[in-house]
Amino acid sequence: MSNPPEDQGRRLHQTGPGGESSLAPGPCIPQVSGVNGAAGAPGQVSRSLPLPDVAPDAPPARRIVVIGGGVAGLSAAWRLGEVAQVTVLEADDRLGGHANTVNAPGPRGETPVDTGFIVYNEDNYPNFTALLAHLGVASQLADMGLSVSLDDGGLEYSSNALLAQKRNLLRPRFWRMVADILRFYRRAPDDLKRLEGTGTSLDDYLQGGGFGPAFRDDHLLPMAAAIWSTPLERIGDYPAASLIRFFLNHGMMTVTGRGLWRTVTGGSRSYVRPLVAATRAEFRTGARVAGLSRSAEGVRVRLADGGTLDFDEAVLAVHGDTALSLLDDPSPEETALLGAFRYAANRVMLHRDPALMPRRRAAWTAWNHIGYSDRPGEGPVTYWMTYLQSLKGAGDLFVTLNPPEGFQPQGLVADIPYQHPLYDGAAIQAQARLWSLQGVRRTWFCGSYFGHGFHEDALQSGLAVAEGLGAPRRPWSVPNESGRIHLPAPQAGT
Repeated sequence: MSNPPEDQGRRLHQTGPGGESSLAPGPCIPQVSGVNGAAGAPGQVSRSLPLPDVAPDAPPARRIVVIGGGVAGLSAAWRLGEVAQVTVLEADDRLGGHANTVNAPGPRGETPVDTGFIVYNEDNYPNFTALLAHLGVASQLADMGLSVSLDDGGLEYSSNALLAQKRNLLRPRFWRMVADILRFYRRAPDDLKRLEGTGTSLDDYLQGGGFGPAFRDDHLLPMAAAIWSTPLERIGDYPAASLIRFFLNHGMMTVTGRGLWRTVTGGSRSYVRPLVAATRAEFRTGARVAGLSRSAEGVRVRLADGGTLDFDEAVLAVHGDTALSLLDDPSPEETALLGAFRYAANRVMLHRDPALMPRRRAAWTAWNHIGYSDRPGEGPVTYWMTYLQSLKGAGDLFVTLNPPEGFQPQGLVADIPYQHPLYDGAAIQAQARLWSLQGVRRTWFCGSYFGHGFHEDALQSGLAVAEGLGAPRRPWSVPNESGRIHLPAPQAGT
């Protein structure tokens, strides 16, 4: 796609700390700094494609700010840029959010490794699959097995090798776990209808169903903690109905024949870069927002550096609790719904140290939980990225979620803080009403918290918000295009 002439680039209305107003055109550039793997300096202002030609007598385009440069914000900006003057404000020094690819040095050069968003599947990520196809971005198959290692290797198994440790044949606890696995996969689908709307937690469901500690602590909770990037001690609060429905929808309610998972070839930045380059918007990295005030005339954004920016509409593509904290005068509805979402602070390490992997290499697989039978609910999950992303020739690379305090791995590449939503009954109930906030007082919301907390949920919400603001429809048609978020029936897609 060729760029229109620079003089068709748009301008940003900015009011400085002293109240003066300036109209400053910027260069139109196809390669945008600040995309992960190519971070811009704090305060970086960069610009992708300018607005298309407009008739001289046409009304001025709306000025829309998108706060947050993760997949929700980027997808909203991509579509809105076709009809509006869009500015994306990202507090970090890069774009992409959880699509965060890090270069790991090695003897054969650098290897791109994902540290946040890692896998997807085509059945349950229809819009993300379509986006990759639209951008011409390749993907590859990934094996999503789970292994568990307890008590320094005293008990080890993996979904790919249940008998990686031959002594498991003689362990009653192991066979009780296997029996409960089969019973859970057989019984849980029938229990789903009864559980819907009750708010029953996973812990309460397992206890009421007579599922033993071996199944709970050695299998289900480590797997759920890995899926939702949630500390083990909190995953038991997850609503049982939501977990069962997720397992059913993702083909996981079976011991074998699970759905095919994929990773983005070259890491998730391989889609972030072309998406940003295809977006008619101004991107500001290192732009921390301090607050947002709304009036009948528009929206004013206060920056942490003291400056202010004026817009016609605002899209808050950040975590739900962050969105609430940015609003100067939230309504009772905004306070109740956005305030229902809590987040867990997680620490992620990218490294080369196998200390947090099963002792028997035969038990290594994609997700690996290290735990202790006398301390259930503790222990990290380590993703074997060399295996997961088929990083041939790169040596062993691991991503560990919430490593033990004091863990100092050999070959540390990156130490990254993330936040992930914590789902309980209050959050699930709030989800069903979130869409009622859209467009009220010129404010729109999107993010993964509109669904299960994953990439497809964030993407669906960003696209739906853009279309609600009058952007052209996404350039694809997929079944159930907004099925992971709660839209009013006429907008929910087919």
